[in-house]
Amino acid sequence: MRIQGAFWLAVFVSSSLVALGADPDPKEVVKQVVSAAGGEEKLLKLFRIKEQLNVSPDPKAKGFERTSILEPPTYWWVGTRDRVKEDQEPATFLVWGWTLAALTDAKSKVELIPEITDADKPAIGLRVSGTITPPMHLYFDKADHRLVRIDWRSDIHRFSEWKEHDGAKYPAKVIGTKKATGKPWYYTEILELERLKELPARVKR
Repeated sequence: MRIQGAFWLAVFVSSSLVALGADPDPKEVVKQVVSAAGGEEKLLKLFRIKEQLNVSPDPKAKGFERTSILEPPTYWWVGTRDRVKEDQEPATFLVWGWTLAALTDAKSKVELIPEITDADKPAIGLRVSGTITPPMHLYFDKADHRLVRIDWRSDIHRFSEWKEHDGAKYPAKVIGTKKATGKPWYYTEILELERLKELPARVKR
């Protein structure tokens, strides 16, 4: 009877943990969010984008068009100029984050962080370190597993307007705000995106 009682107690405790929503395995969360973006094989690694970039607090400002070739986290070319090499541009890691390739890198350490509510929706959080300094926090909608927000350095970046190209699903719009003030300082929209098999001849690593 004692053994049977212990068995049912274990079942009760296990059921209670499920009901309370025990923390999921970070690896399973990574699988879910990568799957929602089209799967690991479809993640963007080398690609070209044309974007409408507005670096101002005014969402109605026109800004300007910019075409970039990206191979995050190591390269970001505008024309033939490498922004990472010449400008020490850290935003290449932000690109690596929103493509989700940072989550699948063998050297990345991925951990769960507390959930947040963003735009009135619950979002599950992942912290990526080891390959990104300081660590980057990525948040995903609990319902559809899509990226909604990245907190990194002094900024918060919010993602929306999902599109698809060659099996890869990506957010076409981003709004960047300052953590200290909560005020926006840039808006960008990807107008065109193209996966590349190789670099154009004029662009050099």
